[in-house]
This record gives sequence, structure tokens and C-alpha cells, in this order.
Amino acid sequence: MGTKSDLHHYLEQARRAVVWKLDGLSEYDIRRPLTPTGTNLLGLVKHLAVVESGYLGSTFGRPYPEDVPALADDAEPNADMWATADESRDDIIALYQRVRAHSDTTVAALDLDAEGDVPWWPEARRKVTLGLVLIHLIAETHRHAGHADIVRELVDGEVGHRPEVDNMAEGDRQWWQHHHARLDRTARSFGGA
Repeated sequence: MGTKSDLHHYLEQARRAVVWKLDGLSEYDIRRPLTPTGTNLLGLVKHLAVVESGYLGSTFGRPYPEDVPALADDAEPNADMWATADESRDDIIALYQRVRAHSDTTVAALDLDAEGDVPWWPEARRKVTLGLVLIHLIAETHRHAGHADIVRELVDGEVGHRPEVDNMAEGDRQWWQHHHARLDRTARSFGGA
């Protein structure tokens, strides 16, 4: 294993976590906007597919071969953050899988110091390397995996880092309710309602 393999591993770990957060939920629950800005589970997967299609595609002269409507000049703002009624869960997951396969081909074909150009970044920062883009995508994907973890907890209480390791303190439902109440009391002691 080397640095490129390690970077790819951490990207793949986050990719799997985001998709896993959809497991066992209804169509409604994966689309439900649970923040004032509309954050929803399926939208996070779609966003990551759209983002990755550019960063590990056209940035390195290896454009993703399909049209990505959310990237079209006439796409509405935030089109990459939610699935339309015409886009199914299977459609979005399949898009993400195809983008990931295309991205993995780019990663396999290039050295970490391979140069690319990110046209949507400021001119002074546009010149990048594969290594820098992988670090950027790891941060981006893990950030959204964290969002997905919180949104999933709001939907049905399920939490965890990945299926085999939840990375949570041990405690049953009663313990977590007590913990939550304790945190709330502590916060209120600082002048909350």
C-alpha cells in the first residue's frame, strides 16, 4: 500500500457511509428536508456524485461521459442537492456508482503529482494535483457523511460510522435519553429557554 491507496481508501470509506445511510428508509424519508436549507439524504448522495464527476473527470482531462443535468448552464440553483420526482433512489445510487467507477479509473491511471485544472476555482488556485484533489474530495465526502449521519438520526434514530463499527458510546435507549436530558439541562443553565 502507498499514499495513493491510503487516500483512495479514505475516500471510498466515506462514499460507502453516505450510501449506507439510505438503507432501510422509505422514499419519503430519504428525500425529506430536515434542515432549513433542505438537507436530505438522497440529495447528499446526488451532490457527491455531481461534485466527484467534475473533480475526478474534467479537472484531469477525463470528462465524465454522461450529461449531468445539475451541472447544466440552465440548471436551477441547488439542483445537485435534491432528487426530483423523476429521479429514483436507484437512479441516484446508480449515477454515484458510475461516477465512482469513472473516478477510480482516473485515480488508477494517474500519479499523485499529475496536474489538473479546476475551472470553477479562483484563477490563483486552479492548478492542482491528483493528490490535492483526493484530499479535497475526502474532506468533502466525509463532511457530507457527517451531515448524513445527523439527518439519518433525525429520521429514525439510527446512528453510526459504518455498518460494522458504529463508533458510538455504549448505551441503551434509556441511557441516551438520560444523556440528552443532562446535556439539555447543562445548556439551559447558561440562559436557554
